[in-house]
Amino acid sequence: MPSPANPEFLRRAIALATENVVHGAGGPFGAVIVRDGRIVGEGVNTVTAANDPTAHAEVNAIRAASKGQGTFSLAGCQLYSSCEPCPMCLAAAYWARIDDLYYGASAADAARAGFDDAFLYDELRKDRSARTLPATQLLGDEAWSSFAAWIASPNKTAY
Repeated sequence: MPSPANPEFLRRAIALATENVVHGAGGPFGAVIVRDGRIVGEGVNTVTAANDPTAHAEVNAIRAASKGQGTFSLAGCQLYSSCEPCPMCLAAAYWARIDDLYYGASAADAARAGFDDAFLYDELRKDRSARTLPATQLLGDEAWSSFAAWIASPNKTAY
């Protein structure tokens, strides 16, 4: 069951998104991570400023919260995003173990502004062989050695 939403946290994400555009730092996206009623991480879209295609607001907020909390697991946290997350950001939220996601603008709103994720969602539904990015497995047996080392390691941190 989702935690009760707090519109003030979403307003903060929206304000971050707007400030990011006004100050020319990047795209119109902002996000905050909340734990126990307080913000533990914030992020804005810095794709063009950092020349990093993964520097979306949600990913930046997750990175900030994880660093500040000293853990890769953000279980017990909520993500407030100014816009419905793209597939990469949604996956990052799952990997971070975010408990709840709240967003303002929809993916359709983002598409109207020139940020259309529909292509990515469509690609992910396709069989690997039908995707526009060719992907070929090589050295599968050799690559397994990394997993064998992981399985055997007494020092691993499960995630």
